[in-house]
Amino acid sequence: MGGSALGITDGFVGAVGETPLIRLHGLSELTGCEILGKAEFMNPGGSVKDRAALGILLEAEQEGLLKPGGTVVEGTAGNTGIGLAHLCNARGYKALIVIPDTQSAEKIGLLRSLGAEVRTVPAVPYRDPNNYVRLSGRIAAEIPGAVWANQFDNLANRRAHFNSTGPEIWRQSAGKVDAWVAATGTGGTYAGVALYLKQQNPQVQCVLADPHGSALYSWAKGGELAMEGSSITEGIGNSRVTANLEGAPIDDAVRIDDQSALDTIYQLLWREGLFLGGSVGINVAGAVETAGRLGPGHTIVTVLCDSGDRYRSRLYDGDWLATKGLQQPQRAGLEAI
Repeated sequence: MGGSALGITDGFVGAVGETPLIRLHGLSELTGCEILGKAEFMNPGGSVKDRAALGILLEAEQEGLLKPGGTVVEGTAGNTGIGLAHLCNARGYKALIVIPDTQSAEKIGLLRSLGAEVRTVPAVPYRDPNNYVRLSGRIAAEIPGAVWANQFDNLANRRAHFNSTGPEIWRQSAGKVDAWVAATGTGGTYAGVALYLKQQNPQVQCVLADPHGSALYSWAKGGELAMEGSSITEGIGNSRVTANLEGAPIDDAVRIDDQSALDTIYQLLWREGLFLGGSVGINVAGAVETAGRLGPGHTIVTVLCDSGDRYRSRLYDGDWLATKGLQQPQRAGLEAI
């Protein structure tokens, strides 16, 4: 994915990938480790999900499932849908996106601005037939010539990361990776990178970061899918093990609460100049916790998934945070961290 020898990319598709690996100075100095973030917010569609969307579309085209003028249907918390909408415009398809009505207004509005048909639905558990993922599959089956992206269980998702994100991290770090830490929703990013890094060096520690309200932490730690609490983070965590996550190496897991994630993204803004989304808070806080477990002198890589611009009315709004029982971090309060 991405780039050319001449520095000229082939349209939107060619601009996906080859994102920088950024050293997070403040947290690296704090921990004595190298804390590195893969800058996926720099993809042309604005998030790590551009890679999965592209991988899914290319495989559907190669298999003859997606024809010119066809429709791509997906159930998404936003970012995969945004990537698909961009790509459908670039490659001559229609995009139909099913999204829970609990997601940020910025993401829903952006999908509509990109020309996707957007259907907002109540947020219900996966076991419910009207869960947004299951509903999107039924809608796709009813539309002639439509393809269901099925990002949660379509292994094209994790293959995209195995073939691009993993090799980029390995090359950019000169093979000096002691731990890979990431939250997971579909499982694609975490699993694809973990599988690649383990192939290069079986000693790399692969650590799953999970918010409250997700069952994956308890599954990774004890083999049982059990949820505890809730979280305001969007697009990560799950109540089930997806096909993309199944079989991925998990050496450890960390659970990060919402306030810690918030403190982390504000710290990244004020100390690093990086304006990032909520899942980044889970990822980077997880990387810091992993650094503490491993001790100084290690290199820990995580992913900076998307921009804070998609969450301005929530994560960066003190009144909204107060309704969720959370404190908006104050700049003075972070100076001691």
